[in-house]
This record gives sequence, C-alpha cells and structure tokens, in this order.
Amino acid sequence: MKPEQLYQHLKELADKLGITVSEQNFRPTGLHVKSGLCKVKNNDYCIIDKHLKPNRKIEVLADCLAQFPHDTVYVVPAVREYLERFKSHRPSQ
Repeated sequence: MKPEQLYQHLKELADKLGITVSEQNFRPTGLHVKSGLCKVKNNDYCIIDKHLKPNRKIEVLADCLAQFPHDTVYVVPAVREYLERFKSHRPSQ
C-alpha cells in the first residue's frame, strides 16, 4: 500500500474512533513541541507536525491509534497489520 493511502486509511480510522487528527506548523512556536496524542477537555487529538516526512507522519498517527481499541471497527487488513506493530512496542497497561 502506498504511504498516501495508508495515511488516509489511518485518518479515516481516527475519525471512526472519534480522534481528531490535526497537522500543525510547530516551527514558529519557539518551544520544543513533539507530535503525538493529547487530550483536551475529554477530546482526543493526534497532533502532527506538518513538516514531518510522510512516513514519519504515518508512524505518529499509527502510534496514537494503537493506544485505542479498534477491534469493533472495520479496518483494512493491511492497516490492521501495520497497527499491530505499534501495539507490540507499547508497554502493558
């Protein structure tokens, strides 16, 4: 699967799970900001630096999504397999 397709499928899954994906420009902040998952007023966001390379954006989004159960939502098999890699690297909770 092409990176653009994988990223699109991951964004669609995030939408199904109620996670807002937002690409932001982190450069002018002057602060050290890292892409990833955050929660604001009980809403989940995956905020990604828009200057990251496509493969890194995919990794950040997959890492965010791996933190949520998605067994009850249809996920394209190739995307589900990709997400499993991130689940296995996550410490048990």
